[in-house]
Amino acid sequence: MIKNNREVAIKIDEVSKDFNLPHELNNNLKQRLLHPLKRTSTEKQHALKDVSFEIKKGDFFGIVGRNGSGKSTLLKIIAEIYAPTKGNVTVNGSLTPFIELGVGFNPELTGKENVFLNGAMLGFSKKEMASMYDEIVDFAELEKFMDQKLKNYSSGMQVRLAFSVAIRAKSDILLLDEVLAVGDINFQKKCFDYFRELKREEKTVVFVTHSMYQVKEYCTQALLIDDGKVVLTKDVDDTLDKYLQIMNPKEKNTEKLTKVKTKKKAFKVEDKNITVTESEISLDFKLSGKINRNINFAVGIKDNAMQAALKYNSVLAKHTGYKAVGSNEVNIEIKFMNILVGGTYSVDLSMLDEKSNSIASFEDIASFHIKNSKSNSGNLYGISSIKVT
Repeated sequence: MIKNNREVAIKIDEVSKDFNLPHELNNNLKQRLLHPLKRTSTEKQHALKDVSFEIKKGDFFGIVGRNGSGKSTLLKIIAEIYAPTKGNVTVNGSLTPFIELGVGFNPELTGKENVFLNGAMLGFSKKEMASMYDEIVDFAELEKFMDQKLKNYSSGMQVRLAFSVAIRAKSDILLLDEVLAVGDINFQKKCFDYFRELKREEKTVVFVTHSMYQVKEYCTQALLIDDGKVVLTKDVDDTLDKYLQIMNPKEKNTEKLTKVKTKKKAFKVEDKNITVTESEISLDFKLSGKINRNINFAVGIKDNAMQAALKYNSVLAKHTGYKAVGSNEVNIEIKFMNILVGGTYSVDLSMLDEKSNSIASFEDIASFHIKNSKSNSGNLYGISSIKVT
Protein backbone atom coordinates (compact mmCIF):
# COMPACT_ATOMS: atom_id res chain seq x y z
CA MET A 1 0.00 0.00 0.00
CA ILE A 2 2.86 2.35 0.81
CA LYS A 3 4.40 1.68 -2.59
CA ASN A 4 1.18 2.69 -4.39
CA ASN A 5 1.11 5.97 -2.47
CA ARG A 6 4.59 7.04 -3.54
CA GLU A 7 4.81 10.37 -5.29
CA VAL A 8 4.67 10.35 -9.08
CA ALA A 9 8.00 11.22 -10.73
CA ILE A 10 6.82 11.19 -14.36
CA LYS A 11 3.28 11.25 -15.73
CA ILE A 12 2.58 10.66 -19.43
CA ASP A 13 -1.00 11.59 -20.31
CA GLU A 14 -2.36 10.62 -23.78
CA VAL A 15 0.85 11.64 -25.54
CA SER A 16 1.05 11.36 -29.33
CA LYS A 17 3.87 12.36 -31.65
CA ASP A 18 3.63 12.77 -35.43
CA PHE A 19 6.40 13.45 -37.94
CA ASN A 20 5.90 14.76 -41.47
CA LEU A 21 8.18 12.78 -43.78
CA PRO A 22 8.87 14.28 -47.25
CA HIS A 23 8.49 11.92 -50.22
CA GLU A 24 11.38 13.68 -51.99
CA LEU A 25 14.01 16.20 -50.97
CA ASN A 26 13.93 19.73 -52.42
CA ASN A 27 16.29 21.48 -50.06
CA ASN A 28 19.13 22.72 -52.28
CA LEU A 29 19.35 26.10 -53.98
CA LYS A 30 19.48 24.75 -57.53
CA GLN A 31 16.25 22.77 -57.14
CA ARG A 32 14.48 25.78 -55.63
CA LEU A 33 15.58 28.08 -58.46
CA LEU A 34 14.55 25.61 -61.18
CA HIS A 35 11.25 24.70 -59.53
CA PRO A 36 10.23 27.66 -57.34
CA LEU A 37 6.55 26.67 -57.19
CA LYS A 38 7.04 22.96 -56.69
CA ARG A 39 5.63 21.63 -53.43
CA THR A 40 7.07 18.59 -51.75
CA SER A 41 4.47 16.04 -50.74
CA THR A 42 4.73 14.59 -47.26
CA GLU A 43 3.52 11.56 -45.36
CA LYS A 44 2.55 11.66 -41.70
CA GLN A 45 4.25 9.13 -39.45
CA HIS A 46 2.51 8.38 -36.15
CA ALA A 47 5.49 7.61 -33.90
CA LEU A 48 3.43 7.59 -30.67
CA LYS A 49 -0.32 7.09 -30.29
CA ASP A 50 -2.14 8.12 -27.10
CA VAL A 51 0.52 6.84 -24.71
CA SER A 52 -0.36 7.06 -21.00
CA PHE A 53 1.44 5.74 -17.90
CA GLU A 54 3.01 6.85 -14.62
CA ILE A 55 6.43 6.28 -13.08
CA LYS A 56 6.68 6.52 -9.30
CA LYS A 57 9.68 7.99 -7.51
CA GLY A 58 12.25 5.29 -6.80
CA ASP A 59 11.24 3.07 -9.75
CA PHE A 60 13.86 1.61 -12.07
CA PHE A 61 11.53 1.64 -15.06
CA GLY A 62 12.37 -0.36 -18.19
CA ILE A 63 10.98 0.35 -21.66
CA VAL A 64 11.27 -2.42 -24.26
CA GLY A 65 10.07 -2.84 -27.83
CA ARG A 66 11.16 -3.59 -31.35
CA ASN A 67 13.23 -1.20 -33.45
CA GLY A 68 10.97 1.62 -34.63
CA SER A 69 8.36 0.99 -31.94
CA GLY A 70 8.66 4.51 -30.49
CA LYS A 71 10.96 3.96 -27.49
CA SER A 72 13.54 6.61 -28.32
CA THR A 73 10.88 9.12 -29.36
CA LEU A 74 9.16 8.64 -26.00
CA LEU A 75 12.43 9.14 -24.13
CA LYS A 76 13.19 12.33 -26.06
CA ILE A 77 9.72 13.71 -25.27
CA ILE A 78 10.29 13.09 -21.56
CA ALA A 79 13.66 14.85 -21.90
CA GLU A 80 11.99 17.78 -23.74
CA ILE A 81 14.13 17.21 -26.83
CA TYR A 82 10.87 16.69 -28.74
CA ALA A 83 7.53 18.33 -28.03
CA PRO A 84 4.48 16.05 -28.17
CA THR A 85 1.97 16.61 -30.95
CA LYS A 86 -0.72 16.25 -28.32
CA GLY A 87 -0.95 15.19 -24.70
CA ASN A 88 0.95 16.25 -21.59
CA VAL A 89 4.14 15.22 -19.81
CA THR A 90 4.69 16.07 -16.15
CA VAL A 91 8.14 15.65 -14.58
CA ASN A 92 8.50 16.18 -10.83
CA GLY A 93 12.17 16.76 -10.07
CA SER A 94 15.45 17.53 -11.83
CA LEU A 95 16.26 15.31 -14.79
CA THR A 96 19.43 14.23 -16.61
CA PRO A 97 19.00 12.60 -20.04
CA PHE A 98 21.70 10.11 -21.08
CA ILE A 99 20.40 10.21 -24.66
CA GLU A 100 22.23 12.79 -26.76
CA LEU A 101 25.51 12.22 -24.96
CA GLY A 102 28.27 14.54 -26.07
CA VAL A 103 25.98 17.38 -27.15
CA GLY A 104 28.09 20.52 -26.82
CA PHE A 105 31.40 18.70 -27.31
CA ASN A 106 33.80 20.59 -29.56
CA PRO A 107 35.79 18.31 -31.92
CA GLU A 108 38.61 20.88 -32.17
CA LEU A 109 39.20 20.85 -28.39
CA THR A 110 41.08 18.16 -26.50
CA GLY A 111 39.36 15.51 -24.39
CA LYS A 112 40.43 17.37 -21.25
CA GLU A 113 39.06 20.70 -22.49
CA ASN A 114 35.78 19.03 -23.42
CA VAL A 115 35.44 17.55 -19.93
CA PHE A 116 35.50 21.04 -18.41
CA LEU A 117 33.23 22.39 -21.17
CA ASN A 118 30.65 19.63 -20.66
CA GLY A 119 30.86 20.02 -16.89
CA ALA A 120 30.11 23.74 -17.20
CA MET A 121 27.01 22.88 -19.25
CA LEU A 122 25.90 20.62 -16.40
CA GLY A 123 26.31 23.51 -13.93
CA PHE A 124 29.62 22.58 -12.32
CA SER A 125 32.28 25.18 -11.52
CA LYS A 126 35.84 24.86 -12.82
CA LYS A 127 37.00 23.99 -9.31
CA GLU A 128 34.38 21.24 -8.98
CA MET A 129 35.36 19.75 -12.32
CA ALA A 130 39.05 19.84 -11.38
CA SER A 131 38.27 17.82 -8.23
CA MET A 132 36.36 15.21 -10.29
CA TYR A 133 38.67 15.13 -13.31
CA ASP A 134 40.82 12.14 -12.33
CA GLU A 135 37.74 10.04 -11.50
CA ILE A 136 36.13 10.94 -14.83
CA VAL A 137 39.21 9.99 -16.84
CA ASP A 138 39.70 6.77 -14.87
CA PHE A 139 36.07 5.74 -15.39
CA ALA A 140 36.25 6.44 -19.13
CA GLU A 141 39.58 4.56 -19.40
CA LEU A 142 40.99 7.28 -21.65
CA GLU A 143 44.08 8.36 -19.72
CA LYS A 144 46.33 8.20 -22.81
CA PHE A 145 44.01 10.25 -25.01
CA MET A 146 42.94 13.26 -22.94
CA ASP A 147 45.41 15.64 -24.64
CA GLN A 148 44.29 14.60 -28.13
CA LYS A 149 41.61 16.51 -30.03
CA LEU A 150 38.15 15.00 -29.79
CA LYS A 151 37.90 14.69 -33.58
CA ASN A 152 40.49 11.91 -33.35
CA TYR A 153 38.33 9.89 -30.93
CA SER A 154 36.17 7.01 -32.09
CA SER A 155 32.41 7.37 -31.51
CA GLY A 156 32.66 4.83 -28.69
CA MET A 157 35.41 6.82 -26.96
CA GLN A 158 33.33 9.99 -27.18
CA VAL A 159 30.28 8.28 -25.64
CA ARG A 160 32.41 6.84 -22.84
CA LEU A 161 33.83 10.27 -22.04
CA ALA A 162 30.41 11.95 -22.17
CA PHE A 163 28.88 9.23 -19.97
CA SER A 164 31.69 9.55 -17.44
CA VAL A 165 30.99 13.28 -17.14
CA ALA A 166 27.20 12.97 -17.16
CA ILE A 167 27.04 10.56 -14.19
CA ARG A 168 28.49 13.31 -11.99
CA ALA A 169 25.24 15.25 -12.29
CA LYS A 170 23.12 14.94 -9.16
CA SER A 171 19.60 14.61 -10.53
CA ASP A 172 16.36 13.16 -9.18
CA ILE A 173 15.55 11.36 -12.45
CA LEU A 174 17.83 9.75 -15.03
CA LEU A 175 16.98 8.71 -18.59
CA LEU A 176 19.27 5.95 -19.83
CA ASP A 177 19.57 4.69 -23.39
CA GLU A 178 21.10 1.33 -24.34
CA VAL A 179 23.76 3.19 -26.31
CA LEU A 180 25.65 3.25 -23.01
CA ALA A 181 26.73 -0.38 -23.45
CA VAL A 182 29.86 0.59 -25.36
CA GLY A 183 33.50 -0.30 -25.00
CA ASP A 184 35.11 -3.44 -23.70
CA ILE A 185 33.78 -5.70 -20.99
CA ASN A 186 35.55 -3.75 -18.21
CA PHE A 187 33.85 -0.48 -19.14
CA GLN A 188 30.47 -2.19 -19.55
CA LYS A 189 30.89 -3.66 -16.07
CA LYS A 190 31.46 -0.14 -14.71
CA CYS A 191 28.24 1.02 -16.37
CA PHE A 192 26.23 -1.84 -14.90
CA ASP A 193 27.81 -1.36 -11.46
CA TYR A 194 26.62 2.23 -11.71
CA PHE A 195 23.11 0.97 -12.54
CA ARG A 196 23.17 -1.21 -9.42
CA GLU A 197 24.23 1.79 -7.34
CA LEU A 198 21.32 3.81 -8.72
CA LYS A 199 18.95 0.98 -7.79
CA ARG A 200 20.34 0.76 -4.24
CA GLU A 201 19.93 4.52 -3.85
CA GLU A 202 16.33 4.20 -5.15
CA LYS A 203 16.89 6.80 -7.82
CA THR A 204 14.15 7.18 -10.41
CA VAL A 205 15.52 5.70 -13.62
CA VAL A 206 13.93 5.25 -17.05
CA PHE A 207 15.90 2.65 -19.00
CA VAL A 208 15.38 1.90 -22.71
CA THR A 209 16.92 -1.36 -23.88
CA HIS A 210 16.53 -4.46 -26.07
CA SER A 211 18.15 -6.65 -23.42
CA MET A 212 15.68 -8.76 -21.47
CA TYR A 213 18.50 -9.82 -19.15
CA GLN A 214 19.11 -6.20 -18.15
CA VAL A 215 15.41 -5.50 -17.59
CA LYS A 216 15.16 -8.64 -15.45
CA GLU A 217 18.26 -7.69 -13.46
CA TYR A 218 17.63 -4.01 -12.75
CA CYS A 219 14.04 -2.99 -13.39
CA THR A 220 11.25 -2.90 -10.80
CA GLN A 221 8.63 -1.99 -13.41
CA ALA A 222 8.54 -2.34 -17.19
CA LEU A 223 6.59 -1.12 -20.19
CA LEU A 224 6.26 -2.68 -23.63
CA ILE A 225 5.63 -0.36 -26.55
CA ASP A 226 4.85 -1.55 -30.07
CA ASP A 227 3.87 0.44 -33.14
CA GLY A 228 3.72 3.59 -31.01
CA LYS A 229 1.22 2.15 -28.52
CA VAL A 230 1.56 0.86 -24.97
CA VAL A 231 0.97 -2.90 -25.08
CA LEU A 232 1.67 -3.81 -21.46
CA THR A 233 3.04 -2.02 -18.42
CA LYS A 234 4.13 -2.52 -14.80
CA ASP A 235 4.91 -6.23 -14.11
CA VAL A 236 8.39 -7.07 -15.41
CA ASP A 237 7.83 -10.80 -16.05
CA ASP A 238 4.50 -10.29 -17.84
CA THR A 239 5.96 -7.49 -19.95
CA LEU A 240 8.95 -9.60 -21.01
CA ASP A 241 6.71 -12.59 -21.81
CA LYS A 242 4.61 -10.38 -24.07
CA TYR A 243 7.75 -8.89 -25.65
CA LEU A 244 8.93 -12.41 -26.52
CA GLN A 245 5.58 -13.17 -28.15
CA ILE A 246 5.85 -10.05 -30.32
CA MET A 247 9.44 -10.81 -31.28
CA ASN A 248 8.58 -14.46 -32.01
CA PRO A 249 5.16 -14.53 -33.75
CA LYS A 250 5.08 -18.34 -33.72
CA GLU A 251 4.76 -18.17 -29.94
CA LYS A 252 1.57 -16.08 -30.01
CA ASN A 253 -0.67 -19.09 -29.42
CA THR A 254 -1.94 -18.31 -25.91
CA GLU A 255 -3.25 -21.80 -25.30
CA LYS A 256 0.12 -23.29 -26.17
CA LEU A 257 1.94 -20.88 -23.88
CA THR A 258 -0.41 -21.70 -21.02
CA LYS A 259 0.27 -25.40 -21.44
CA VAL A 260 4.02 -24.81 -21.38
CA LYS A 261 3.74 -22.83 -18.17
CA THR A 262 1.70 -25.60 -16.57
CA LYS A 263 4.32 -28.20 -17.51
CA LYS A 264 7.12 -26.11 -16.05
CA LYS A 265 5.67 -26.60 -12.57
CA ALA A 266 6.08 -30.37 -12.87
CA PHE A 267 9.89 -30.22 -12.98
CA LYS A 268 12.35 -29.60 -10.19
CA VAL A 269 16.12 -29.29 -9.80
CA GLU A 270 17.11 -32.01 -7.34
CA ASP A 271 20.86 -31.54 -7.40
CA LYS A 272 23.49 -29.34 -9.03
CA ASN A 273 27.26 -29.22 -9.00
CA ILE A 274 29.81 -26.92 -10.66
CA THR A 275 33.50 -27.70 -10.93
CA VAL A 276 35.88 -25.09 -12.33
CA THR A 277 39.47 -25.82 -13.32
CA GLU A 278 41.94 -23.79 -15.35
CA SER A 279 40.94 -25.61 -18.53
CA GLU A 280 37.34 -26.72 -17.98
CA ILE A 281 33.96 -25.80 -16.46
CA SER A 282 31.85 -28.84 -15.57
CA LEU A 283 28.11 -28.49 -14.87
CA ASP A 284 26.11 -31.41 -13.45
CA PHE A 285 22.33 -31.19 -12.97
CA LYS A 286 19.75 -33.69 -11.78
CA LEU A 287 16.14 -32.89 -12.71
CA SER A 288 13.03 -34.71 -11.54
CA GLY A 289 9.58 -34.85 -13.10
CA LYS A 290 7.49 -37.03 -15.37
CA ILE A 291 9.09 -37.05 -18.82
CA ASN A 292 6.73 -38.06 -21.62
CA ARG A 293 8.90 -37.19 -24.63
CA ASN A 294 12.45 -37.16 -25.86
CA ILE A 295 14.10 -34.03 -24.57
CA ASN A 296 16.67 -31.46 -25.61
CA PHE A 297 18.20 -28.78 -23.49
CA ALA A 298 20.01 -25.43 -23.46
CA VAL A 299 22.58 -24.16 -20.99
CA GLY A 300 23.65 -20.54 -20.75
CA ILE A 301 26.42 -18.99 -18.66
CA LYS A 302 26.17 -15.21 -18.33
CA ASP A 303 28.53 -12.68 -16.77
CA ASN A 304 27.71 -10.07 -14.12
CA ALA A 305 26.54 -7.69 -16.86
CA MET A 306 23.91 -10.33 -17.77
CA GLN A 307 25.54 -10.94 -21.16
CA ALA A 308 25.99 -14.43 -22.65
CA ALA A 309 29.50 -15.76 -22.04
CA LEU A 310 29.08 -19.47 -22.88
CA LYS A 311 26.04 -21.27 -24.25
CA TYR A 312 24.89 -24.56 -25.67
CA ASN A 313 21.64 -25.62 -27.34
CA SER A 314 21.31 -29.30 -28.25
CA VAL A 315 18.75 -28.55 -31.01
CA LEU A 316 20.99 -26.00 -32.72
CA ALA A 317 23.95 -28.36 -32.29
CA LYS A 318 21.83 -31.16 -33.80
CA HIS A 319 22.47 -33.37 -30.76
CA THR A 320 18.74 -34.00 -30.63
CA GLY A 321 16.33 -36.43 -29.07
CA TYR A 322 17.90 -37.64 -25.85
CA LYS A 323 15.77 -40.65 -24.97
CA ALA A 324 14.13 -40.19 -21.62
CA VAL A 325 10.47 -41.20 -22.22
CA GLY A 326 8.91 -42.71 -19.12
CA SER A 327 11.70 -41.58 -16.78
CA ASN A 328 11.14 -39.65 -13.59
CA GLU A 329 14.53 -37.96 -13.64
CA VAL A 330 17.24 -36.85 -16.04
CA ASN A 331 20.91 -36.17 -15.37
CA ILE A 332 22.72 -33.63 -17.52
CA GLU A 333 26.49 -33.31 -17.52
CA ILE A 334 28.02 -30.67 -19.78
CA LYS A 335 31.60 -29.50 -19.90
CA PHE A 336 32.77 -26.21 -21.41
CA MET A 337 36.34 -25.27 -22.19
CA ASN A 338 37.27 -22.58 -19.66
CA ILE A 339 37.82 -19.56 -21.90
CA LEU A 340 36.22 -17.04 -19.52
CA VAL A 341 37.79 -13.86 -18.21
CA GLY A 342 37.88 -13.29 -14.47
CA GLY A 343 34.55 -12.45 -12.83
CA THR A 344 31.32 -13.82 -11.39
CA TYR A 345 28.99 -15.90 -13.58
CA SER A 346 25.52 -17.40 -13.25
CA VAL A 347 23.89 -20.36 -15.02
CA ASP A 348 20.50 -20.75 -16.77
CA LEU A 349 19.11 -24.14 -17.80
CA SER A 350 16.18 -24.99 -20.08
CA MET A 351 14.60 -28.28 -21.14
CA LEU A 352 13.39 -28.10 -24.75
CA ASP A 353 11.23 -30.05 -27.16
CA GLU A 354 12.39 -31.06 -30.64
CA LYS A 355 11.51 -27.58 -32.01
CA SER A 356 13.50 -25.77 -29.32
CA ASN A 357 10.34 -24.68 -27.44
CA SER A 358 10.80 -24.47 -23.69
CA ILE A 359 9.33 -27.28 -21.58
CA ALA A 360 10.94 -26.13 -18.33
CA SER A 361 13.35 -23.30 -17.55
CA PHE A 362 15.43 -22.42 -14.51
CA GLU A 363 17.15 -19.03 -14.28
CA ASP A 364 20.20 -18.33 -12.12
CA ILE A 365 20.16 -21.83 -10.64
CA ALA A 366 23.89 -21.68 -9.85
CA SER A 367 26.80 -19.22 -9.82
CA PHE A 368 30.57 -19.36 -9.68
CA HIS A 369 33.61 -17.07 -9.67
CA ILE A 370 36.73 -17.15 -11.85
CA LYS A 371 40.05 -15.50 -11.12
CA ASN A 372 42.38 -15.01 -14.07
CA SER A 373 43.75 -12.32 -16.37
CA LYS A 374 42.49 -13.54 -19.74
CA SER A 375 41.81 -10.73 -22.18
CA ASN A 376 38.80 -12.13 -24.07
CA SER A 377 36.03 -14.69 -23.70
CA GLY A 378 36.75 -16.55 -26.94
CA ASN A 379 34.22 -18.86 -28.60
CA LEU A 380 30.73 -18.90 -27.14
CA TYR A 381 30.38 -22.56 -28.06
CA GLY A 382 33.43 -24.07 -26.37
CA ILE A 383 31.98 -27.52 -25.63
CA SER A 384 34.24 -30.30 -24.31
CA SER A 385 31.71 -33.08 -23.72
CA ILE A 386 28.03 -33.80 -23.02
CA LYS A 387 26.36 -36.67 -21.24
CA VAL A 388 22.63 -37.16 -20.62
CA THR A 389 21.25 -40.13 -18.65
